[in-house]
Amino acid sequence: MNHAEFEWGLIFWNLLLVALLVFLNGVFVAAEFAIVKVRQSRLAQLSGEGSVLARQALRINRKLDAYLSATQLGITMTSLGLGWVGEPAVDDLIVTPLLERFGLAGDNKLSHSVSFIIAFAIVTFLHIVFGELAPKSLAIRRTEGVALWLSWPLHAFYRLFLPVIWLLNHTANLVLRAIGIEPAGETETAHTEEEIRILMSQSAKSGVIDKEEMKLFDNVFEFSDRVAREVMLPRTDMDVLYLNRPFEENLKVVYESRHTRYPVALADKDHIVGFVHISDLLTADPREKHDLRRWLRPILTVPESMEISKVLRLMQKRKSQLAIVIDEYGGTAGMLTAQMILEEIVGEIHDEFDDDLPSVVIKGDVISIDGRMLIEEVNDLLGIEIEDEEVDSIGGWLFRLLEGNVEVGRSVTAHGHVFEIAQAERLRIQRIHVTKAKSAPASDATDAGASGREPVRGRNGEEG
Repeated sequence: MNHAEFEWGLIFWNLLLVALLVFLNGVFVAAEFAIVKVRQSRLAQLSGEGSVLARQALRINRKLDAYLSATQLGITMTSLGLGWVGEPAVDDLIVTPLLERFGLAGDNKLSHSVSFIIAFAIVTFLHIVFGELAPKSLAIRRTEGVALWLSWPLHAFYRLFLPVIWLLNHTANLVLRAIGIEPAGETETAHTEEEIRILMSQSAKSGVIDKEEMKLFDNVFEFSDRVAREVMLPRTDMDVLYLNRPFEENLKVVYESRHTRYPVALADKDHIVGFVHISDLLTADPREKHDLRRWLRPILTVPESMEISKVLRLMQKRKSQLAIVIDEYGGTAGMLTAQMILEEIVGEIHDEFDDDLPSVVIKGDVISIDGRMLIEEVNDLLGIEIEDEEVDSIGGWLFRLLEGNVEVGRSVTAHGHVFEIAQAERLRIQRIHVTKAKSAPASDATDAGASGREPVRGRNGEEG
């Protein structure tokens, strides 16, 4: 074998080594992304079905710190090897012959510098494209398959270099502790609420989950933030039976309202003493005199600031379907039922006796909303940002803007919408019609941001 054949043979083996190092770098990169992104629940399912690969991948996923260190070690080793072998091999095979072809080769420093820069650029390109980007994209798009097929090779590499990985991990932890930072572990990889919302939103956009599932998911998160005051039926809407009234009169309330359970008060709603079940009342002879005390059952009372999740747990513990909400002064603020709380998650539940309109009714350009809807729910519905720390409901907000002048037909223009009272009872706004505000001339427009007030229009459209 002459010298030229030996050199070409050496170049060939170096190039083969370069290709192998790029491939191994890609394997470690793909493994790193796959073991992080793969769903542990899916691996557990496959493992339960008898998949050996899934069983090994599950073990790796449960020891992420250690195996991520293994992938990092592999990436570092292959990258260093690529830098050591790749540049000379590419220089000898591609760059030097190319420079000789154009008469630029020589022993001067300039030709060596140009040769090094070109060879380095080519190796870097191969490293990034085939050793980083392509494997990463493959692992993201085929997470499950990559995690399964690379589980055993990664485990073998981990076992082979376990002493080195252990030393590197402990050294890194010592450095972190020396500067006052506690190393993170697998148990600290939990997602925040906002991160989970983003993940679920992306899943909804890609069609993995439908809109109804996404709505339920949002409701679950918002459920934990709700308090009794925001969900309760206000005291003005409560149907109450009174101990100081004739049985026939109380029975008339039952026939008209058709509820299952009724709070019972002494003389007013601030003195609730218990509740009665409709079955007890309907089985009694209406021609006889009856005292509601004979059917009276203890009723749960909760403060208006209590979270509804805690109220629900309390109801379950006490086996109660009804709770009276008490304000800060000890008076009755409203009433909560188990159904009201559950509706915060699953949406409104109507039965054959419900005559009320749904909270939201859309007819053409008009959105009819219940005055008791929470401001934040209206914000989500309309895509606006009403803020008011004094009231919780949209009816209360409109009442404040109208300064208590409640009259059907009166309206307020705010946040690009017209809010018009559609139904009211005395001073309580029951239903509001919302429409998009038409652009007004600049001279007639009121800048709410500057003045703090919006145009208020009366029944006939005049400003008030």
